[in-house]
Amino acid sequence: MNFYFNYYKRLVKSIRDRRSGNQVAGDFSQIGLINPAIGTSNTGDLIISDAVYIHLRSIFKSSFFTHYPSHLHTDYDSKIGMYRNSVVFVGGSNLLSSHMDDYYQWKLDPSDKYYLKNKTVLMGVGWWQYQDLPNNYTRHLLKTVLSADYVHSVRDNYTAGMLKSIGIDNVINTTCPTLWSITPEICSSIPTRKAPKVVTTLTFYRADETMDRRLLEILTDNYEEVCLWIQGVDDLAYLKKIFPDHGKITLIPPTIESFTDLLENPEIEYIGTRLHAGIRAIQKGRRALIVGVDNRAREISKDTNLNVVPREQIENIIDFIRNDFTTHIQLPSENIRFWKNQFIK
Repeated sequence: MNFYFNYYKRLVKSIRDRRSGNQVAGDFSQIGLINPAIGTSNTGDLIISDAVYIHLRSIFKSSFFTHYPSHLHTDYDSKIGMYRNSVVFVGGSNLLSSHMDDYYQWKLDPSDKYYLKNKTVLMGVGWWQYQDLPNNYTRHLLKTVLSADYVHSVRDNYTAGMLKSIGIDNVINTTCPTLWSITPEICSSIPTRKAPKVVTTLTFYRADETMDRRLLEILTDNYEEVCLWIQGVDDLAYLKKIFPDHGKITLIPPTIESFTDLLENPEIEYIGTRLHAGIRAIQKGRRALIVGVDNRAREISKDTNLNVVPREQIENIIDFIRNDFTTHIQLPSENIRFWKNQFIK
């Protein structure tokens, strides 16, 4: 009984503090960040989280950040903490879906509509898959928790269209924050010709055994050494299942440090199914081709010219390997600047 009494006592105090003017709109001294890297089994979420934090910190140099999980349900203290923040950013990843009463990577409870009302701001967030239009529950939930005072940043035009379909018009396509630092200078420094070694990835939860096996066959036939970064929790088991000659492949531990260190080698490039592994390779100045297994890479490629080949066209990666390919990322720079500047003023 004392637990619930103290909980409601803290909640009432939070409400009184906000109503008394102790926290006002535009006060960015305390900021919440819904972070996809907390509680994730996908190491690629760390790549997203790194970029999100770097760019937010460039805007809010003196603010205090509190991180909350996107992939885990929050407890009462976290809910109160988010309520006290003047703004809560949702930091990237494919957290939105059309049926958030059924499948939702962003673990929003119905009660969160109260704690997060008009408070969250999207930053490079994407839609989970190609889906039908959002249902009524999702429409009401998102229109309640997403801020009407700020413009939201999404990673592709498909996501922007889904939000606009439910009346959320204050949204622009900035692409994924992991690409925001890819300058023309970085692109021009990336080799155009094949490297002697390659690092690849698999995506166990988007399996296509025939196509993924063919990917590994092509790589082992065309490179001196093939490495595989274990980005997801079941990627290694999937490799052993589909590729009998898996002993030919050098395994890279499932840490972001191991993968980043590998990319320091100028004799390596990336071809694989994991989007953000490919983007990290580009960040490190390596030639990269993403094998698109879902809407994420395909939609970003449409908007930014990211090198992507659909998995069903797997034979086309031979052209990438044997011919010159340039990296020419085209960022929506004006949208990125606009999104950032709305907080600076």
